[in-house]
Amino acid sequence: MKKIIVLGGYGGFGSRLSRRLAGDGFQVVVAGRDYEAAEALARQLPNAIALRADRNGDLAAILSEQKPFLLIDAAGPFQQSERRVAQACIAAGIHYIDLADARDFVGAISSLDEPARAAGVAIVSGASSVPALSSAVVAALTRDMDEVHSIEMSISASNRATAGASVASAILSYVGKPVPLWRGRRWREKRGWHMLKRQNYAVIGKPGLQRLVALADVPDHDLLVDGTPGRPSVLFRAGPEFAFQTLALWLLSWPVVWGWVTSLRKIGHFLLPLQGFTAKLGTARSAMTIETKGISQGAMLARRWTLIADNGDGVEIRPLPAQLLARALRSGQLAPGARPAGGLLELTQFRDLFRALAISDETNETSYTPLYQRVMGAAFARLSEPVRAMHAVFGDGGAEGEATVSRGRSLAARLVAGVFGFPPAGNHPLHVSFEEEDGIERWERDFSGRCFCSHLSEEKGHLVERFGPFRFAFDLPARGNGLSMEIRGWSFLRLPFLCSWRRAVPPMSGRRMTAFTSMSRSPCRSSAWSSIIAAGCGSLTDLIPRVVRLPRR
Repeated sequence: MKKIIVLGGYGGFGSRLSRRLAGDGFQVVVAGRDYEAAEALARQLPNAIALRADRNGDLAAILSEQKPFLLIDAAGPFQQSERRVAQACIAAGIHYIDLADARDFVGAISSLDEPARAAGVAIVSGASSVPALSSAVVAALTRDMDEVHSIEMSISASNRATAGASVASAILSYVGKPVPLWRGRRWREKRGWHMLKRQNYAVIGKPGLQRLVALADVPDHDLLVDGTPGRPSVLFRAGPEFAFQTLALWLLSWPVVWGWVTSLRKIGHFLLPLQGFTAKLGTARSAMTIETKGISQGAMLARRWTLIADNGDGVEIRPLPAQLLARALRSGQLAPGARPAGGLLELTQFRDLFRALAISDETNETSYTPLYQRVMGAAFARLSEPVRAMHAVFGDGGAEGEATVSRGRSLAARLVAGVFGFPPAGNHPLHVSFEEEDGIERWERDFSGRCFCSHLSEEKGHLVERFGPFRFAFDLPARGNGLSMEIRGWSFLRLPFLCSWRRAVPPMSGRRMTAFTSMSRSPCRSSAWSSIIAAGCGSLTDLIPRVVRLPRR
């Protein structure tokens, strides 16, 4: 009988893992600093014993005495943690798995690959919902995609789910802190627990859920970017059941953003009692969803996987990867070496375990037609390849180049340029980020670090571009193989103003393309307001993209 030491084996996730391993026929050593708690659980399990052990202490003597086949670290927290437990296992010739979801910790585990191979042991980090389960889902969703443009994920836990000190510490470690994200084909920083979104979760035959989630920092932000064809943007959000909890933590993040405090980790012991006070409220339902957008055989496809767990079984998901990997080690299916858990398991293996739980999951697929193609119809196919590729936005993309900006010098011009955030006149390095969600595109232009954005959508057969409270409607007539734009009207706070001018923007074709719409290239002289706006917009010419392969902006 194979022996496994489970550090933190009596905790919220560790106890569930200990029970699962005992059910699989392993001899389980329930280990941790609280010997009484370890002993209480060990008495309930077959072939289990209790052991006092501290993951931050000297483990060499314990490993030498117990001689386990495998050690699983379920204690945490892993944020800002050293890899001393894994190193102790390598020195003792013992396999190692952890339930970490800390981005830096999981990403750095590969640095132990050479000594792990020399010792003949497997060292696996991240046997958790992320990156182990998430990567298995992404692999299933993108199995036949030639390139993936974006991956968006979220998890929302039941309010009754167990939230220990390690979980609280892990979340608070990145709230308000800079989180590097690969978006628009470049690395950018967003703030932890910002980027709020109301997420819907739906599975056929189950009541749907709607939860407020926020940006969380996880290993997938690195691992999936590097390990998925096309280097897609990756975004992971998480949130509790109640929106007021998400909003409260968002409000608490601002002192970190402003630099008043360095971290919120110290307030964790105040928040845990509050969570316990509300634990009996809400439901016992948790959810997870992952959506991928990419190209398969020339078609744009969005695939969404959704999981809903009832009866409090959401907390059973996190230990599943470690259980599956322990089985793989016992059967000799994992080669020696150190690596993240992402890519080691398949979704079918998880579904086998889901059947014994109140968990339902399903996958849906939808095709997509780009915004400009919807507006232009068949004429879109006649555009030159670079222009067509630039305007076939799906999921996420980006391009960079050089721009020359000229604009009016009047007071009105300067005023409008300031309101819209337009760049100063002159030559600029330019980066344009494209994001598409639910058919609406967001274009952000970065001129020498000066950024402004607009949102593009379709209304009544027109392309509509919104800059704050201003909205401009365009027709997109084809001019040979170039893209022309004719303004048909504009509004302020949706109050329409007439615009009788019908002059088109000079067609964009070949390798000369615009990063603005027509309002940034040509004057509209039909009214006082539109004249002022046009004076500030000026013109943009000679954008020469440095990205040669434009379809993957």
